[in-house]
Amino acid sequence: MSDTAATEGVHHVGLTVPDLAKTAAFFTQTLGYDQVGERPDYPAIFVSDGTVMITLWQASDPANAVAFDRKNVIGLHHMALKVASQDALDTLHDKLKNTDGVEIEFAPEPLRDGPVRHMMTAIPGGVRIEFIAV
Repeated sequence: MSDTAATEGVHHVGLTVPDLAKTAAFFTQTLGYDQVGERPDYPAIFVSDGTVMITLWQASDPANAVAFDRKNVIGLHHMALKVASQDALDTLHDKLKNTDGVEIEFAPEPLRDGPVRHMMTAIPGGVRIEFIAV
């Protein structure tokens, strides 16, 4: 790591979602995250895998919200979450392909020519999440 870098990694990522409870359930029940906080007046739920925290905000008007278009909207293109191993990636793929509200953009495959494999999904609410095994 550079001695001149002004930051030290990701503290948290904030995502606006159309259904706060459904997306929080995806992280806690499907991925095994812990709910580490909540602000009902905000409304927001905070989840963590012990390494990174994700803040989930309820969209104020989900019916009229504009879905993200990764090629034409400035902002978060996707978030990549690391998994422990290639086997863990395959197991997660098997679980996610049968999870309501999850769309698999592509199944686990090599990332370019290296030993890393990844897959891309859209979680409930449409946010793109890449899962990657190094």
